[in-house]
Amino acid sequence: MKKEILLGNDAIIKGALIAGVDFVSGYPGCPSAEIGDEFAKIGKEKGVYVEWSTNEKTGLEAAIGASFSGLKSLVNMKSFGINVCSDALLPLAYTGTKAPMVIVVADDPSCWSSAQSEQNSRAYAYLSHIPILEPADPQECYDYTKLGFEISEKFNTPVILRTVTRAAHQRAIVEFEEAKNKEKKIGEFIKNPHQFSTMPPRILEQKKELLEKVKKISAFADKSKINKIIGDKKSKIGIIASGISFLYSMEALENLQINASVLKLGFFYPLPEKLIANFIKGKNKLLIVEELDPYIEKEIIRIAKGVNPKLKIYGKEVLSEIGELGAEDVTVALAKITGKNFKKFTVKKIDLPKRTARLCEGCPYWYIFPTIKRVAPEAIIGGDIGCNMIGGLAPHSLHDYLFCMGASIGISHGVKKSTNQKVISLMGDGTFFHSGIAGLINTVYNKSNPLMIVLDNRITAMTGHQPNPGMGKTSMGEDTEELKIEEIAKACGVKHIKVLDPINIQEFENTIKEFLEKNEVSLIVCKRICALLARRQKQQ
Repeated sequence: MKKEILLGNDAIIKGALIAGVDFVSGYPGCPSAEIGDEFAKIGKEKGVYVEWSTNEKTGLEAAIGASFSGLKSLVNMKSFGINVCSDALLPLAYTGTKAPMVIVVADDPSCWSSAQSEQNSRAYAYLSHIPILEPADPQECYDYTKLGFEISEKFNTPVILRTVTRAAHQRAIVEFEEAKNKEKKIGEFIKNPHQFSTMPPRILEQKKELLEKVKKISAFADKSKINKIIGDKKSKIGIIASGISFLYSMEALENLQINASVLKLGFFYPLPEKLIANFIKGKNKLLIVEELDPYIEKEIIRIAKGVNPKLKIYGKEVLSEIGELGAEDVTVALAKITGKNFKKFTVKKIDLPKRTARLCEGCPYWYIFPTIKRVAPEAIIGGDIGCNMIGGLAPHSLHDYLFCMGASIGISHGVKKSTNQKVISLMGDGTFFHSGIAGLINTVYNKSNPLMIVLDNRITAMTGHQPNPGMGKTSMGEDTEELKIEEIAKACGVKHIKVLDPINIQEFENTIKEFLEKNEVSLIVCKRICALLARRQKQQ
């Protein structure tokens, strides 16, 4: 066994390797991007196939194909990625896996790097009936990844490893076994439509099998060592916590010098209900510590009705449902319910100017944003996910709406069909390939006429400079077909297309003016390399 200081995401990689992973796919997004990036660097020597897929749905579907062919797979994505891939995720729960599969979903409480919503992906457990494990630190990231593959193999189900920013980007000493290099495994797809097809009436049989499987996994969870009781078991005060919230709970107990009993849940779904029932018997007060929605709290209230109906349960009435929790938040909550004195640490407020995200020096958007603002000040501007999100902030203050990946063109179409106003849809190249093409086709098919402007900066920049289908390179550095945005748009029926360098301001201005007057959808591809990528290439 080795010991190293590892990032939570790096520990997941170590856990997957020692579990024998053969196939890694996903889509880059903070706070999970390091998983795919690092796997891409070591994949060949470790005998692992690695790809950044065009989006999370295609990434999951690729892993499903690998699993059905007998290869162990790992899929990685940020929170919103599970929304994108849910169309494939739910039937996968019904068919189950052939070879083990772990799906890493990284949530971002407080939205440090997320613009769409403060999503709590744990909800997918109830929708899909797929087991979810929640690690608190890098050691558990390693251990739970290994365990996830074991559970997947034992029960023929995918397993979701749900992390958050403070676990994924936490560094700590991890004890792990180093995986040896191996030859790339070649799988075999053995036909079995009885398992792999979800056509009715077989689908109803599969649902019954799934629910029976959940009961077996629940029994497994009740005996699992990742659900454990810490502290004075006889204490009348209890805490139930999962994931990163457990660490905050332990710190809060130390702050108040309280010797309470703590049940740490490694399983979020299915919950170890027998263990929970035994834990809450004889307790007078119980604090449920979890970030965001009170899913565990609701389950504990249900369980308590049968075993300890007089138990006073505290959760979101003393802890916020918004934003990350911290040790101080849990300390204040625990002090309230125990009557302990605790003076909250306060910092004298200093009136400093707020610092927001800024474009990098030399970024092509420095040419694009002011030109649009100057030429089309009355136009409705739709922003999209990626570096162009910064266009919604000062000094640009350009966007009139911002939703999710690829939504700028879809919403623009709706606005154009509903008004006589001029509409411009902004998008990056990575987002175009991820989910912008379907919206573009819809505008053509339904005879709409927004102006779409795509920045082709030769990289998926904001998430850490990952390759995309327009670059001619795979994540493992292999040469591949370089897909051109303008050719795809032409194939989709777009007639008015201009490819230009946005540094040529006059040409850009004239094209915007011309295309805004068209009665059909039009496209400007602003082709200029990301400034950071250009500097990096010069240094190589």
